[in-house]
Amino acid sequence: MNINPLLNVQLPLFVYGESTENYAEVLPVVWNAVECLVSPEPITRQLGIDSILELGVQKSSPLVAYMIAMRLGDTDINIRRRVIYIVADIISWEPGVRQVPDIVRKPVTYFLHDMGDEIVFGLLEVSVMEPQADKPISQILNSCPLGGKFLGNVLNEWKNPLAIREKAIYFIGEVGYMEMLPILERLLDRLEARQNGQYSMSFAPSSSRADEEIIRDLRIAINRMSAH
Repeated sequence: MNINPLLNVQLPLFVYGESTENYAEVLPVVWNAVECLVSPEPITRQLGIDSILELGVQKSSPLVAYMIAMRLGDTDINIRRRVIYIVADIISWEPGVRQVPDIVRKPVTYFLHDMGDEIVFGLLEVSVMEPQADKPISQILNSCPLGGKFLGNVLNEWKNPLAIREKAIYFIGEVGYMEMLPILERLLDRLEARQNGQYSMSFAPSSSRADEEIIRDLRIAINRMSAH
């Protein structure tokens, strides 16, 4: 049974030692913003994110950072899109740039470790809508050890939209989930064999056109992963 250790730990609101001006005035505003994140109304959740970003507490509060990360599973795709960039910024590690304290980053990475199919699918939906989000999505998926498995589940579900399945292949190759390489290769062999069997037909059904798109993406991902 997988138990998230964060459930048994009370996350501090602010990092001790960090300079947050006027705690007494900031605390009620932050608390209200966090409450907005769990509102049933998307506009209220958006306002909560606005307040958090204005204060910058997503980088100084473990609790706020964790609550923001949970919104990666938001039902509203526009909120998911915003949160992807925020979370990637929290977990990024760039030389010469002041890093988010570990005490803030770790709760977020713990959450990302436990992402499931639904959240991964939601990330792919954002990628289809906004390709510019591919880099931060890759950073997020790179923090999920089982991300390759979840992407494979999306890929192998034939009822999923073609664009979503193509994005699943892309991120498997981009992040480099090497355990998925044999699975991609077997799928490519199967699709190529099916495609070859259709060449003798006088017309190409819509399913074969979809296969051509998937075959192209599989070859790109396999070549990329094989080069490492």
